[in-house]
Amino acid sequence: MPSTTSVPIPEVTTSGRSAPSEGHALRLDIQGLRAVAVGLVVLSHSGVPLVGGGYIGVDVFFVISGFLITSLLLRELATTGRVSVRSFYARRALRLLPASSLVIAVTLGGAWLFLSKARLAEYAGDALAGALYAVNFRLAAAGTDYLAQNSPPSPFQHFWSLAVEEQFYLVWPLLLLLAWRATRGRRRPIAVLLGVLCLGSFAAGVIETNSSAPWAYFGSLTRAWELGAGALLALGAGRLRRLPAAIAAPLTWVGLAGVTLAAVWFDVETPFPGHHALLPVAGAALILAGGCVPTPQGAAWLLGRRPLVWLGGLSYGWYLWHWPLLVIAPAALGIVDGTAGVPLALGLSVAALGLAWLTLRLAENPVRFHRAFRKRPHRALVLGAALSSGVSALSLTATAVPPTIEVGGPAPALAPALSDAPAPQARLTELLASSPTSLPSNLAPPLLKVRSSRSAVYRDNCHVNYAATTTGPCVYGDRTSSRTVVLLGDSHAAQWFPALERLATTHGWKLVSLTKASCKVAAVTIVSGHEPYTACDTWRTAAMARIETLHPDLVVVSSSDAGDPFRPTADPLGQWTTGFEHTFRELADPGTRVAALLDTPWPKGDPVDCAAENSLQLRACANHLPDATRDATRGAALRAAASTTATTVIDPTPWLCAPGTGICPVVVADTAVYRDESHLSEAYAEALVPVLAPSLDRLVGAP
Repeated sequence: MPSTTSVPIPEVTTSGRSAPSEGHALRLDIQGLRAVAVGLVVLSHSGVPLVGGGYIGVDVFFVISGFLITSLLLRELATTGRVSVRSFYARRALRLLPASSLVIAVTLGGAWLFLSKARLAEYAGDALAGALYAVNFRLAAAGTDYLAQNSPPSPFQHFWSLAVEEQFYLVWPLLLLLAWRATRGRRRPIAVLLGVLCLGSFAAGVIETNSSAPWAYFGSLTRAWELGAGALLALGAGRLRRLPAAIAAPLTWVGLAGVTLAAVWFDVETPFPGHHALLPVAGAALILAGGCVPTPQGAAWLLGRRPLVWLGGLSYGWYLWHWPLLVIAPAALGIVDGTAGVPLALGLSVAALGLAWLTLRLAENPVRFHRAFRKRPHRALVLGAALSSGVSALSLTATAVPPTIEVGGPAPALAPALSDAPAPQARLTELLASSPTSLPSNLAPPLLKVRSSRSAVYRDNCHVNYAATTTGPCVYGDRTSSRTVVLLGDSHAAQWFPALERLATTHGWKLVSLTKASCKVAAVTIVSGHEPYTACDTWRTAAMARIETLHPDLVVVSSSDAGDPFRPTADPLGQWTTGFEHTFRELADPGTRVAALLDTPWPKGDPVDCAAENSLQLRACANHLPDATRDATRGAALRAAASTTATTVIDPTPWLCAPGTGICPVVVADTAVYRDESHLSEAYAEALVPVLAPSLDRLVGAP
């Protein structure tokens, strides 16, 4: 799913206008194009439905940046025969760091004051990565973490494209200089070399989009071709200026139409970048190419208008400020779900534009054009290093001194209480009814570590991602045992792995884990990204075939009640019942028993964030039955299918919600129940072994 973007900024004059390229007139159309691009980004982030693909603004900016920066480098090479790398990075530091450092510092303060106390360390890490131009790698890694995919957006998320751009410019000036010297200044062979590199980057983006979308979206290698496309235009600028006006003018309008079409056609479900990125990149390239020929009939007639030129000069600061405001302000205003509606979001974006104007006048230009740095690149680099170091130190300090989360007194230890009880279920019922109203001082693990706990099924990559169609060996417990138990399903099956692994270890079972992201047990094709989730169907078939070869004693199945059929019917109960029956019958070979764990009750929002904010009033975070049941139809279908296939149904609801009151607390005794908005915590799942064991022991039997 596409994320937020930042606005790469080329060299500009004191008025905010693009610097002239190779001695030619100011390209006001480029400033106007930047205004269009940042406007699309801001409108998209504000939730305006007509521009769901506004994130393509970053692609436009990459092309602009590649064109203008390469034009400046080529001008320097043509004039002096060399590139002053020190001066190049000094200009980048003066242009980018005063504003970005200010925004990072203010945003970090806002996050400390108003955002989740349980996530401050995460946000401080994002701030540090943003200051070091590496946040894109951090976001890509988080995007491939299934258990982190539904986390709220980071207020520093928009720094990713600045990171991509600076990583590109870490290499491109040196590569261009070497190529220039090797070819003795001939542009055609340089263009051929760059074209080959761009094709490789584009191919990597297409492949990676299908296999690992977060790395495709945030990766510098998969995005480099967009900056390279602008660089190719700069290499061919001499030829482009000789285009007939009758050709150049229509090119700009076609390009602008392409950018607009991408913004209104694409949405958050569009596989991006992949081949879809061709449309906005080609559109931006056509505008830049046609604009090399000044003509009143071209799109420059529109893009060169004074309001757009003015807005383009503020685009960098506007982008830097608008996203933190959209993320932090709703929380500061006490909006329950932390999401700003469209009117509020647009108002906040206007406020961000005001901040951008102030930042340009009071921070960016005074530093950038100060006489102390004129023709003194060493001083500019020292200032850049000082700003980056200062923001990094601030981020590390925020990590070391997090906001205080108040706690109450100690609570009984859950795991020993259940394991030592003669009647574990009765003891658990008591603990559910007397769940603490304040966060226990002895919470184990501590609240800030609940999310980071990962069982072996995640550490070993045995819970496979959306694209995977097979699972590795993933054998646990006693691998030589004659008794085999298989765990099958999605992440709501994987959440039971800590309990099953403990049982396998203590009872001498061989445990085989077969789980896949959002892949249902029932043989029903569901939707994934507007498309049928066929990778799930293929994986399920392969898992069934493997189970058949294992001849297990027991197969434990479970899956989330979330997920919609790709082809829904008028009878959802019948559709899901048929799907469950198909799977249960296929699993029930002679000697194999099947146990189906119903989906667990869901919490109300994110329970860890809620517990951090309401640590002395935990009841405010508790959900209630029947609201905690995600889909009663799905549970009824499972029970109906189980009744016709001799499948044992295990209902975990009494293990999470107090009988009688129906309250589902977020903390029981000394243990957090949930790790996120739907999954059990590792500690709670493992503590439930005494109440889960009797049912499974009867099904597996004695050796």
